Amino acid sequence: MRSEKVSIKTRVIENGTPVIFGEVLFDIFPNKKEVLGGAPFNVAWHLQGFGLKPLLISCIGSDTQGKQVIQKMQQWGMTVRGLQIDSSHPTGAVHIALNQGQPSFDIVADQAYDFIQFDRAITEILKQPVSFFYYGTLAARTPTSYATLQSLLEKTSPSIFTDINLRSPWWNKQLLTELLEGVRWLKLNEDELLILDKCLLNSCSELEVMAQILQQKFNLELLVVTLGESGAFIIDSNQKVMSCDLVPVKNPVDTVGAGDAFSAVTLFGLIQGWEYPLILQRAMAFAAKICQIQGATISSPDFYKEQLKQWNANE
Repeated sequence: MRSEKVSIKTRVIENGTPVIFGEVLFDIFPNKKEVLGGAPFNVAWHLQGFGLKPLLISCIGSDTQGKQVIQKMQQWGMTVRGLQIDSSHPTGAVHIALNQGQPSFDIVADQAYDFIQFDRAITEILKQPVSFFYYGTLAARTPTSYATLQSLLEKTSPSIFTDINLRSPWWNKQLLTELLEGVRWLKLNEDELLILDKCLLNSCSELEVMAQILQQKFNLELLVVTLGESGAFIIDSNQKVMSCDLVPVKNPVDTVGAGDAFSAVTLFGLIQGWEYPLILQRAMAFAAKICQIQGATISSPDFYKEQLKQWNANE
């Protein structure tokens, strides 16, 4: 992997509240353990741990699981103002199977997060300035939540961070194209880059070249590609490539939520104005720590305080 030895400072994001849009659900593991998750929820959880106080826009059922979501968020200090309650649909669920620590997902259809309502969401969002808007692709799988997302973006015109998070069969070429329009920062993994190249670019090139073509096609300020055991690389708006090797994981449990942890640190680093290579390094290291637990989040304030202390000490 080629790495440009450059020092690039990120542009500071405007002050305001991070808005995180999408699914909140329970990951159900083979041992029947249920862990609260969903990519947007995981990112919001980490950002709260880092002290950013995000607004999560999602929908839960009027069921026991929904009550657990509210309780967990309040215990973590997160606002629940952006949570909607749907009495007709259950709180989201995903059944996870593990093969040597690698997860596969059975994502249940017609969940509460598929029915996020625009009017309730925009009312909460407009109560404060927005620093950036995060979303993935899963919550856009149904017409209701997709229409809400598009209307929110039109009304707020925010800086957008998108984490592709492709989960079959819940995406198509048209959806991907529409969701990538206007994105400022994009994160995806190697497999997702190959899929995007096949259905949107047809370049049949090496990974870095694919990424550069994708960056240029959608005029991205930043494109981040994670490579599993090969680390990750970033391409900036000048198409310069910066890479980072994999951080060794001691006593790994599973990789559930590792990508979300990576996204959260990337967003935090953008807000802090870290240089891109530093964002890569710290995002990889934090994702490695998440691989040491079952599930995607850690409920210890001390864990985040220690992480922030380490980062501050190395500034």
